Amino acid sequence: MRRTTLPPRADWRRRCEELGFSFHSVGGRYWEEAACYVFSAEEIDVLEAAAEELHRLCLNACERVVRDARYSELAIPAPFFESVGESWKRRDTTVFGRFDLAWDGSGPPKLLEYNADTPTALIEASVAQWFWLEDRKRLPSPAAGAIDGGADQFNSLHEKLIGRWKAVADGATIHFSCVRDHEEDFGNTSYLRDTAIQAGRATRFIFIEDIGWSADAGCFVDLEGNSIDALFKLYPWEWLAREKFGPHILECECSWIEPPWKMLLSNKAMLAILWELFPGHPNLLPCFFDPALLPEQDYVKKPILAREGANVSLRRMGGALVTGGTYGKEGYVYQGYAPLARFEGNYAVIGAWIVGDQAAGIGIREDDSPITKNSSRFVPHYFQ
Repeated sequence: MRRTTLPPRADWRRRCEELGFSFHSVGGRYWEEAACYVFSAEEIDVLEAAAEELHRLCLNACERVVRDARYSELAIPAPFFESVGESWKRRDTTVFGRFDLAWDGSGPPKLLEYNADTPTALIEASVAQWFWLEDRKRLPSPAAGAIDGGADQFNSLHEKLIGRWKAVADGATIHFSCVRDHEEDFGNTSYLRDTAIQAGRATRFIFIEDIGWSADAGCFVDLEGNSIDALFKLYPWEWLAREKFGPHILECECSWIEPPWKMLLSNKAMLAILWELFPGHPNLLPCFFDPALLPEQDYVKKPILAREGANVSLRRMGGALVTGGTYGKEGYVYQGYAPLARFEGNYAVIGAWIVGDQAAGIGIREDDSPITKNSSRFVPHYFQ
């Protein structure tokens, strides 16, 4: 694993926008193609195996949590305990998730957290970096930024997503939804909708704010009054469950994507439960609800429910790096520190994607800080 620099494509903005990746410059600098990460085929095999092993551990942990009814430890609201448990017992279909890993090419990759409910950075990891590589192969020379035509990319996201939509919601029309006025969420939701359309599924789009409830029909409805029988929502379950319309979720027969059982995995309390169930596993870091149980002084304090690196405290060698935010009232976990890969001052986190039960590729976010945030850059990759 190494980081290398190369000149950006002359028309990279247009190429991104042609793919629906309009938010390439959000914050001033998000998509970063003046650099890329290069792996060996053997390193890609390690990442693929780690992603599928972590997926297996998570499913085993779900089974144990439901069996022992440990929902409150995961900050799941009490009215949703039964719904989450029944969703797991039915094995309601999941589409995707993203493991965030610390790894520099040596030793086993370590799980930092699991974005199991509303993972983003998807269109970048799928089509944007794929076409970046294909374009680079066609450039005339290394001086122009060409990459050898034999290079490949750990990226089967697009094909696997299309295949996965064929197994979702028993043929119902799928409504796709996100919040209004959020370009990144709209871009990711639109991309996912496009993969569902390519799978032959009937789809509609509606903003979360426009979803209504029909008391007479006992279902959610769109602006035209159509019943919402299947809903992909780029909106976290912990928010949905606490909205004023949350109780209606328990009254309807909508197929949710991601399903309610993903509430078991889309919070950082599961990191502590995973370590409890699989202590010493090479892909896990020590993690506890009580920092006194950590075997080392260096650790990261994370809110059970949080987004985009908010309210994280990284404590090392007597110092601390702390991010702000409004999270933490549900409690925290304390995870052993794992150094991120660092190249010329850039800290890299590897996002390993799962579609269904299969590893589907990686995307890399980097930052000047060892805490990855919503402003962190996306950098493409390839392997040889």
